[in-house]
Amino acid sequence: MRITFPARAGTAAGSPLSFFPRLIPLLLVLCAGPAFSAPFYSPAWGFRIDLPEEYEYSGGDGRERFSFASPQGAALDLVVYSGIYASVEDMAADSGRRIGNRGDTSSFDYRGRKACLMELDFTIGENAFGGWGFCVELGPPSGNAGGKTPLLLALAYGGENIPDILHFSVLDSIAPSEAERRASGPVTAFSYPRGEVREVPPAPGGGEAVLVAEHDAEGAQALVDREFAVLRRYSASPLLEAARVRFYRAVYRDSWERLADAAFKLERRWNVPPPEDGARPSLPPEAFAEKVLQWIQSFAYERDLMGSDFVNLVSAVTEGRGDCDSRAMLWAVILAQANIPAAMMVSPAYGHAMGLADLPGEGARFQAGGVDWLVAETTAKVGMGLIEKEISVTDYWSAVIFE
Repeated sequence: MRITFPARAGTAAGSPLSFFPRLIPLLLVLCAGPAFSAPFYSPAWGFRIDLPEEYEYSGGDGRERFSFASPQGAALDLVVYSGIYASVEDMAADSGRRIGNRGDTSSFDYRGRKACLMELDFTIGENAFGGWGFCVELGPPSGNAGGKTPLLLALAYGGENIPDILHFSVLDSIAPSEAERRASGPVTAFSYPRGEVREVPPAPGGGEAVLVAEHDAEGAQALVDREFAVLRRYSASPLLEAARVRFYRAVYRDSWERLADAAFKLERRWNVPPPEDGARPSLPPEAFAEKVLQWIQSFAYERDLMGSDFVNLVSAVTEGRGDCDSRAMLWAVILAQANIPAAMMVSPAYGHAMGLADLPGEGARFQAGGVDWLVAETTAKVGMGLIEKEISVTDYWSAVIFE
């Protein structure tokens, strides 16, 4: 089943959150403040969500209930139910009944967790709303009573001026626990099940065949295209730089598991040199990073100026093609899976991106997040630390740190 894009009508006002039962007395009132530029995390329940930059905290109790809103009228309500419902289906049905929802609900399995996706179509007063909801099981927090699995309800909604892609982006950024931090989000997993795993050859020079699920490239590109469409909403906004970082975070998260076998095979291929005197010591991390860099530098340079201009990393690793930012991120993912801290840097002014790694070595470095990163050019056949002088002004660059 694929998500459809139904027509919407109405203007955003009010909130369905008031229709849900209060679970506990008010524990904490948080003041509305600036938009969350980093993923929002609940220490009590272990879930996190990486909201678009326009969303600001608008109310809740700081533990079981959280609400966010944008100046354009988009809204997100999060409620955790503990010991109230026997299943996500019961929660979805009761929540839909309380707000008078006319949309359909689909149940699915999200990485071993029972989940539901709800199409939202409801009216409060004279205001009509559309959007999507997500229900999922959470892991029980410390001290949870009642023996029932706690459940998370997330409702993303707004008026007809709010596109579905924004609601999908919001819900897809939810990670119910640490186990999903490096996995495709729930909307992507529902819309593009990975399918059967098969062996495919990597890009020339990458060695043995790697395991890739049959729909990995399609699902990965769909996420890239959707998140790029969300990013374009900020093209004239002062939040553009933060929105761009969120775009790359979303692609990085979605790509991690899809590239896991390829990264493992490449590390096995290059991180252990041929036997010499019976010993097989691992290469220094910088030597492995250099070998991966040389391989990615051999890829065909490809751009799509009419689209997202970003080749998904599954196609990049298996077909050997991509622009500077897809190559830089691919290099960072492979290094990170080999336990080498890595990131990337981007420059709209220069129209370029490069890789970053926390490694020893001579040459250009870029300071960000308390780390003096070694720079790696992925589109020219040069060693780590070597970049063109014409793009070396650090004020025109910003870092994208994924972890």
